[in-house]
Amino acid sequence: MIDPVAVIDLTTLEDDDTPAKVRALCEKAQTPRGPVAAVCILPRFAAVAVEALQDSPVKVATVANFPDGAYDPDGAAETTAKAVADGVDEVDVVAPWRSILAGDDESLARLVSMAAEACGDRTLKVILETGSIPDPLTIRAMADAALNAGAFFLKTSTGKFGPGADLGSARVLLEAVRDNGSGGVKVSGGVRTAEQADDYLRLTSAILGEEAVTPERFRIGASSLLDALLAG
Repeated sequence: MIDPVAVIDLTTLEDDDTPAKVRALCEKAQTPRGPVAAVCILPRFAAVAVEALQDSPVKVATVANFPDGAYDPDGAAETTAKAVADGVDEVDVVAPWRSILAGDDESLARLVSMAAEACGDRTLKVILETGSIPDPLTIRAMADAALNAGAFFLKTSTGKFGPGADLGSARVLLEAVRDNGSGGVKVSGGVRTAEQADDYLRLTSAILGEEAVTPERFRIGASSLLDALLAG
């Protein structure tokens, strides 16, 4: 099984983040056990991270429509386009999950398709905020709609609202990716221990196959997990 360090999206998405904090995170991303998959930072720090990681294999990810997940397809596309222009490799866009729960079944596809167009050949991850969605069937419908609209990764949570990742929701997303025939899953929100990381790695292997447990198809979004893994 892959070292979980290799699939971490090392994350800081706090209002009081600074360029110095982002540079320190980028330095931390190159660990004694090898590089993490990506750093994930706020859009205003995209250029800082791109410069700091220009000679490393670590990818730069940022967020759009974050954290609220309002129905704002123009804003999501604009943020995505600016991030791409700044040189990021990946964009994590929050789906309009409240609109879905309110009965607007088309809002997710509209927002994701516009973000996907703005993303171009970069990787688009769509955050479904699964901890706030009580019905697994609704999560599955959102997952399918996101994949059909241009998402590559399905992501559980922003980590800012309600419960974060859980194995049940991760299973729904992994099954959607499996049935789609391509794509990946990122679990995020509350994954802090080596034991939790191993649970998600095993679940991914069971559903997608061990060959899919790579940074190209599976990620863990986390801030404190790396410290726990390196201390273990």
